This record gives sequence, structure tokens and C-alpha cells, in this order.
Amino acid sequence: MTAQSSHPSPGPAPDLAPQAGSMTRARRWAAAGVLSLSLLVIVMDLTILNIAIPDLAEDLRPSSNQLLWIVDSYSLVLAGVLVSVSAIGDRWGRKKMLVAGYGVFGTASALALLADSAEAVIAIRSLLGLGAAMIMPTTLSMLRTVFQDPKERATALALWASVAGIGAAIGPLVGGALLEAFSWRSAFLINVPLMLAALVAALLLLPEARSARPGAWDVVAALQSLVGMVALIWSLKHFAKEQSLLVPESWAALAVGLALLTLFVRRCLASDRPFLDLRLFTRPQFTAGVVAALGAVLALAAAMLLLAQWMQLVEGYSPIQAGVRLVPSALAGAVAAGVSPWLAARLGARNVLAGSLALAAVGMVLIFAAPGELHYPTVLVALVMVGAGTGALALGSAMIMSGTPEDRAGNAAAIEEVSYDFGNVLGVAILGSVAALLYRVGLEGDRVLGGLPPELADAAGESVGNAVAIAGELGQPAIAQAAAVEFTHALEVTSLVGGITLLAVAALVFVLTPRDVDVTQQHH
Repeated sequence: MTAQSSHPSPGPAPDLAPQAGSMTRARRWAAAGVLSLSLLVIVMDLTILNIAIPDLAEDLRPSSNQLLWIVDSYSLVLAGVLVSVSAIGDRWGRKKMLVAGYGVFGTASALALLADSAEAVIAIRSLLGLGAAMIMPTTLSMLRTVFQDPKERATALALWASVAGIGAAIGPLVGGALLEAFSWRSAFLINVPLMLAALVAALLLLPEARSARPGAWDVVAALQSLVGMVALIWSLKHFAKEQSLLVPESWAALAVGLALLTLFVRRCLASDRPFLDLRLFTRPQFTAGVVAALGAVLALAAAMLLLAQWMQLVEGYSPIQAGVRLVPSALAGAVAAGVSPWLAARLGARNVLAGSLALAAVGMVLIFAAPGELHYPTVLVALVMVGAGTGALALGSAMIMSGTPEDRAGNAAAIEEVSYDFGNVLGVAILGSVAALLYRVGLEGDRVLGGLPPELADAAGESVGNAVAIAGELGQPAIAQAAAVEFTHALEVTSLVGGITLLAVAALVFVLTPRDVDVTQQHH
């Protein structure tokens, strides 16, 4: 018997599923709207901040290390506390956790009015990460609770995924409009009224729900998951930042993270009442859904990051213009998420999910394989294919939840959200580093850069943004042109690597998914 199983049982928490099951149809769908729009705000906020970073940096003058922490603190806190927050929600009440998350996220956003230093913004971003960790998985587990009918639930999850995709698309547009009229603080302050409205709606519409059989609260496991996830993700981000594997501190953090997470897994598997029920992975459709989420986000995160840079620094679009040109991907994803349950009922969930990932993979390969120079029309076709392919991840969520008992909904939601966060970090770290390496190696032999002082040549080789800035300062457009050519080549090759990776994920998902899986039926 492990330390966990020796803890005294707190007694059965009240199972409020009957309350959820007795909700009227109108109230159920109103609740789905609240939960989906909550996720939209979180996703939209992420992309708004990307637009606000230049103005923020100009105002507060953070060091390069501080700027890195402004960007990274959010995802580090989010990944670190996801598991613990979901475990607390299972005991305390998922509605309470969601409402508290709204309060934390809104309060942190309001504190931007007082932020006058980089350290203050880092603290605010950390609080936002905590609030997001309280909101994101809870919206998913609440959908599992509110929609007792698996068929209705599959449609609700499609709505949830569609709205999230729209949030990613409109974030840059809203951010650009705010920054044209106000300061960078507006990118935070817009969350305050949205969170207040969500809080009121949740109090009025959502039922309370807890797990009838929560796992034992385990402080050791909570600390292992927190420190392990933070160390692992920090190490990957640091490898990507340094664009080198010869970074001792990154290897040390990676070793610590892997060791702690290994101990965490062994501790959970050895317990009769685990802190996080990793035995969910014995359900093939659950595992397939998680693999699909991680693999798709891995490929998509890097593709969107590189394409946004390409549009602005190579094609010369403004942030808002680039944002508009990325919208078709999100719209295609929203449409695909909406129709995926319908397609799954006719073609089979396994075929639709694996086929959708393959479609996204072909879209990424198209960026490499299209003849001639790369221009936006080709990118547009690729974006629509990628968006349509990854939009069917709503089906992956439905597979995860239809293969999860209700009292483990919080566990399942935490695992799915960790897979999204981990996939995003891996994509940027691995594929982003591949692109940076290809770009730097391509420029090393360029004759134009050969005439520059070594420090300027090194700076231009670090990023295409540096090269464009140096070209402007020196009045030598040939430098920007050479950098654009090499960055475009790096984008094309990286898209090929990402596409091949996604094809492999599609094949694995096809193998893992049972032939007869039906997301409109609850599997026990």
C-alpha cells in the first residue's frame, strides 16, 4: 500500500449529476455557450498579447531575460498547476473552481493598470496562468457533466472547439484595434468586463458538480507534477531559445523534470485512489484522442508561428493584415469542428479523426511542394487544409470524454489540456529550432552578409527580424532580401517536417482507435 492509499477517505462527495441531468435543453445549451465563450476569452487573450509585446517592451524596457519570462511565465504556471487544480475542483466543486478562475483571471487583468515594471507584468502573467488553469480544463469537465447524453455532448464539444478556434483568429484583430487606440494595458483590461459577465452567467446557469470518488489528495504527487512539468517545459523552451543542445542548465532541468514526472507516474499507478488516474490510458479511444491533440498542436503551433513571421517580415504585412490572412485557418477549423460529429456518424470516428489529421499534414506539405516561389495564395490553400484538419480535434475531445467515467472527467480534462500545452511547447521548441537552424546555416554562406561586421552578421543570423532591422539601419535592402529567401526556405522545409510528423500521428491515431468506436455512446 502506498502513502496515498493510507490517507483516510474524506467520505463520498455529493454527486450532483442528477441536477445536471434535469436541466432543460435551453439551459444546457446556454451553459455550453458560457463554457465555450470562457475558452474563447482565454485563447483570444493569448494572441492579443503577442500583438502587444512590442508596445509593452518599448514602454517598460525589459531586459531580454525579463521579456522571455513575460512570455513564458503564463505557460509555465498553467502547465504546472493544471493537474492539482483539476484535483481540487473534483473535491471542492467544478463550478466553484470555474467561478474562482474567472475571478483570478479578471483581477490579474485589472492589475495591469498598476503595472509599471517588467517584474509586475511577469507577476500578472503568472496569475493569468493560474486563472487559465482553473478555467480551461474545468470548461471541458463541466461539459461532460452538463451533457449526460453522449450524442448531445459530441455536438457541445464541437461548439467548444469551434469557438476556441475563432478566438485564436480574432485575437490579433482585436489586439491590433486596441493598440491603435490605446496602450498595451488595454490588451489586459479587455478581459475584465468579459470575465465579470462570464462569472455572473456561470452563477446563474451552471450546476455544481463534484467527483463522487475523487482520488486521494497527495501533497507529494502535487509537488512532483508541479515541479516536474515546470522543469520539463522550461528546459524545452530554453533549448529553443539558445538554438543549441549544448546548454548544461537545460539538460539539468530536463533531467529533473523527467525524474520527477517518472516518480509521479509510478506513484499514481501504485495507488488505489490515485491523485491523477493514469489508468485512463488503458482505454484505447482515450489514448488516441490525447495523441491526436498533442500531435496536431505540435505541428500547428510551429506552422502558425512561422507563417505569422513570414507574412510580416517577408511579405511586409502589418500585424492586423497578417491576422486577417490567418483567419481562414480558424474559420475552416470552426466549420470542421461543427461537422465532425455528423461525419463520424456516417464514416466512423476513427476514419474521420485520422483522415482529418492527414488532411492537415497534406496542407503543411503543400507549403514545401508547391512549385515556384511561395506566395499567399498557396499559403491560403494550405491554411484552409490545416485548419479543416485540426478542427476535427473536437472529435478527439468527444472520444476522450465518451471513454471517461463522469467521476474521472476532471482527470481527463487535465490530461487533455496538458497535451495541448505540451504539444504547443514541443512544436515551437523542435520545429521552431529546425527552422532557426536552417535559416542560420543558409545565411552563413551568403556573400551579402559576408561584408558585414561579425557582430552584425551574427545578429542577422539569429532571426529574420534582426536582419530586416539591420538592413533598414544600414540602407542595404539586399540584406533583407537574402534573409527573406533563407527564411522562406526554412519555412518550407520545416513545414515538410511538420507534415511528415502529422502523417505519422494520423497513422498512430488510426491504429490506436477501435474500429467500432462511437462518440455518441458512453463507454464504461
